[in-house]
Amino acid sequence: MCGIAALFSASPVPLGALARAMTDAVRYRGPDDEGLATFAGPDLSPAASGGPDTPGDAFLAPIGYAPQQHSPDGRSAFAALGHRRLSIVDLSPLGHQPMASADGRFWITYNGEIYNYVELRAELEALGHAFASHSDTEVMLEAYREWGEGCLARFNGMFAFVLLDRAGKRVLAARDRFGVKPLYLWRSPQGLAAFASEIKQFTVLPGWEASLNGQRAYDFLNWGVLDHTEETLFRDVRQLRGGEFVHCGLEELARGFPVRRWYELRPRAFAGGFSEAATEFHDLFTDAVRLRLRADVPVGSCLSGGLDSSSIVCVANRLLRSGGGELKQKTFSAYSRVRRFDESGYIESVVRHTGVEGHRTYPDLATLFETLDAIAWHQDEPFGSTSIYAQWHVFRLAAEARVKVLLDGQGADEQLAGYHGFFTPHFAGLFRALRWIALLHEMRAARRRHGMNLWLASKYLGNAVLPEGVRQPLRRLLGKPARAPDWIDARRIAFEDADPYRALGIDTASVDEMSRGMLLATSLPMLLHWEDRDSMAHSVESRLPFLDYRLVELVTGLPAEFKIEDATTKRVLREAMKGVLPEDVRTRMDKLGFATPEEVWVREEAPELFRAELKRAIERSGGVVLPAALERLEAMIAGREPFSFLPWRVISFGRWMERFGVRVVPA
Repeated sequence: MCGIAALFSASPVPLGALARAMTDAVRYRGPDDEGLATFAGPDLSPAASGGPDTPGDAFLAPIGYAPQQHSPDGRSAFAALGHRRLSIVDLSPLGHQPMASADGRFWITYNGEIYNYVELRAELEALGHAFASHSDTEVMLEAYREWGEGCLARFNGMFAFVLLDRAGKRVLAARDRFGVKPLYLWRSPQGLAAFASEIKQFTVLPGWEASLNGQRAYDFLNWGVLDHTEETLFRDVRQLRGGEFVHCGLEELARGFPVRRWYELRPRAFAGGFSEAATEFHDLFTDAVRLRLRADVPVGSCLSGGLDSSSIVCVANRLLRSGGGELKQKTFSAYSRVRRFDESGYIESVVRHTGVEGHRTYPDLATLFETLDAIAWHQDEPFGSTSIYAQWHVFRLAAEARVKVLLDGQGADEQLAGYHGFFTPHFAGLFRALRWIALLHEMRAARRRHGMNLWLASKYLGNAVLPEGVRQPLRRLLGKPARAPDWIDARRIAFEDADPYRALGIDTASVDEMSRGMLLATSLPMLLHWEDRDSMAHSVESRLPFLDYRLVELVTGLPAEFKIEDATTKRVLREAMKGVLPEDVRTRMDKLGFATPEEVWVREEAPELFRAELKRAIERSGGVVLPAALERLEAMIAGREPFSFLPWRVISFGRWMERFGVRVVPA
């Protein structure tokens, strides 16, 4: 896991110091090693350098990409690749980056892991390729030499990389299928084409100015969504989305970023029964965990006590024991001192069941706001709730325990209909099919399993089937995000006052369509953003078995009733984990994750503190957020309005604008 940077210029300019500054800005992503390569002249002649964090033996390594000097050269160049390394696979100097092929033609700076690199290496060796290292990076270089851009479809992993073909004068920049690892794009006023792991890396480049993207600000503040398009909250910064790439000549890159898609999610048709689906799920999930245990450093797990993380811990435990491993798996969990937000009982059940070494942390209100500036800086953009603060503490706990890799459960809810919001399309599908008896059965089951009364069940149904003119006022009455918010100044920023979820088919679609939307557009991209920044802030790599593409293609092709029926979510996972999970965890119906008691903090413990923070955020929002937002907070505190994360979104937005010096361009 690493931090990368790449710069390209149509005319030769000194790029080395700029690329070094970009990687220095994210040193925490790779404190184990650093490297830089610039490419000058008509043949793009390379020059490699290191820095203070480059191990001494890297300078002496018998490889063509070994750094030759400690400081970046000052020569004018057409391209520069920068790298910060968190050493996970092949800890030797042979894993140093930017890495070059043996003949020096191909150079790469890469962030991520190719989990099936062992199998790909064997395949490439059979085709005549030779390897100097044991790294997955070298496998990527040789895979590109053999298959060109077709190599992307052969990678099972998470990745973001920029590869330079010196002889062909071409660039390949790509992001993995679901966007686990980030890759941002920005073009400077001087014409530099820049790629980076994090947005903050652009702030060190000449011509940078932080300007607000009004539409994306509206989408986040009012609807609580970001990362649902290629745009960011910074007006001129784009991102490659999951499954996208740029593959073009240097001349074409000088004119723009020609983004194309290399992966489309195509669910695999499944013809078997439920028990056969559970068996195949079990086998694929086990293999996904097995691949993600490959590392030359200790691998631990996040453990929230929910189905997803508990399944990972239990399967990993079985695999480690069957492999004769002597070290206990370490798990890391967030506990709460507020009982209804505490999952310690389920966590301890998994710890007893597996015998793992459990570590715990108690994220509390005392350090929330003093930590917020640091989190805002690392996240690059505002975030939607204090659950990210809880996650921050979990990764910090792992770093303190010197565990560099954690497995985590992101992606399961979106494909397995794990959120209670999936009752919306589930009920609506039965309603539209005129299956009244089945709908009544499901509503009764929801009351029995989840305490969902008829009024709440009707809200789920109405959210999908009511016309927009009725739906939006109803959402406002219920304290939900709705159109025409009175606390955002439309005169300050330009935006289309539309429901982004509705536009993406998230609320009214079938279970399958909602799942696809959440995987590719709304829920998952945000969660991956937050997970990447929280983990890398502490120099910890996060791996996500549920996002093994083979598993996702299987699950998204299963009938909806294999995922949600009889008011039971994640049915196929529950069936697959029989005998693997403790029964109290396997059959639990509630859902929290790394939640914090934010509602208790706001309404009971510290309303004055949240009032002060919200007022500060409004003052620092550049006029975007109006004082009416304070009225919403007061209504929540008094119980006149249901609790929501709206106040926190404004607080986070204000801190982000202040931290990055974001300027509001008048509409």
